Amino acid sequence: MNIRQKFAQFAAYNRTVRELKQLSTNQLRDLGIDAADIKIVAKAAVL
Repeated sequence: MNIRQKFAQFAAYNRTVRELKQLSTNQLRDLGIDAADIKIVAKAAVL
């Protein structure tokens, strides 16, 4: 993986975390996500 791909992956991770953090606890629960797991979910989403 080259540096451009790594940067794009990191940007996607940050975007995913930011978007998930904007959701309410109820919305996250509907998606099956706990607020404490946002970073884990975001990391799995961009891999």
